[in-house]
Amino acid sequence: MSFKIKAEKREIFGKNASRRLRKEGMIPAVLYGGGSSNVPLTLKKQDVFMILRSDTGENTVFQVSFDSESRDVMIKELQRDPVTDEILHADFVHIAMDKVIQVSVPVVSVGEAVGVKTEGGFVDFITREVEIECLPKDIPERIEIDISGLHLRQSLKAEDITLPEGVKLITSSDTILVLIEVPLKEEEIEVEEEEEEVIAEEEEPEVIGKEKLEKEPKEEEKGRETKEEKRGKEKGKAQEKE
Repeated sequence: MSFKIKAEKREIFGKNASRRLRKEGMIPAVLYGGGSSNVPLTLKKQDVFMILRSDTGENTVFQVSFDSESRDVMIKELQRDPVTDEILHADFVHIAMDKVIQVSVPVVSVGEAVGVKTEGGFVDFITREVEIECLPKDIPERIEIDISGLHLRQSLKAEDITLPEGVKLITSSDTILVLIEVPLKEEEIEVEEEEEEVIAEEEEPEVIGKEKLEKEPKEEEKGRETKEEKRGKEKGKAQEKE
């Protein structure tokens, strides 16, 4: 499906102007690239939602028209409110349909691994996206990997992916995508807890040593006081004899 969005050039800037736009169901945006200066735009927030809800999501190539121009673009970045997750601003980038681009595509597993079905393991998804290079028209919605043949402790790497024609893998080939892990037994969990306790106990002598060092000078002082008392008594005896 080809998406077309109508936008308008933005003439008024600033926080107050952006707030007014959002109240009206619009958002500010900037279009980058295309051999000309960046173009500030205003468009309907609902149109951006339509793109995001499509099968290819942020990797969707769509057309933005403004004035008498029409550009092929993709979403470059979305600025969201950290509390409400509301879209505050959109950045688009011009796309040349005859030039390859690099994008990240989600990886989805299919099938049930032998290591899960009959051996008691579980699927640990290590990497959920891979970076690829292709023409804009060839961007896949997702990349599927069949994990049904994996046993315990076996994995699939990026090099095991079967890519569509015209698509090149950019992610390192030895990147692990999915691993069939072995669940920890109760005994192993207890051993780990005991090891943590032992480590904690081994750290205590450092504190004890410090306390000991603090006590030692006091004992030395007591020793000095005792010697001074003895000297005082001896001196007193000597004076009595005189």
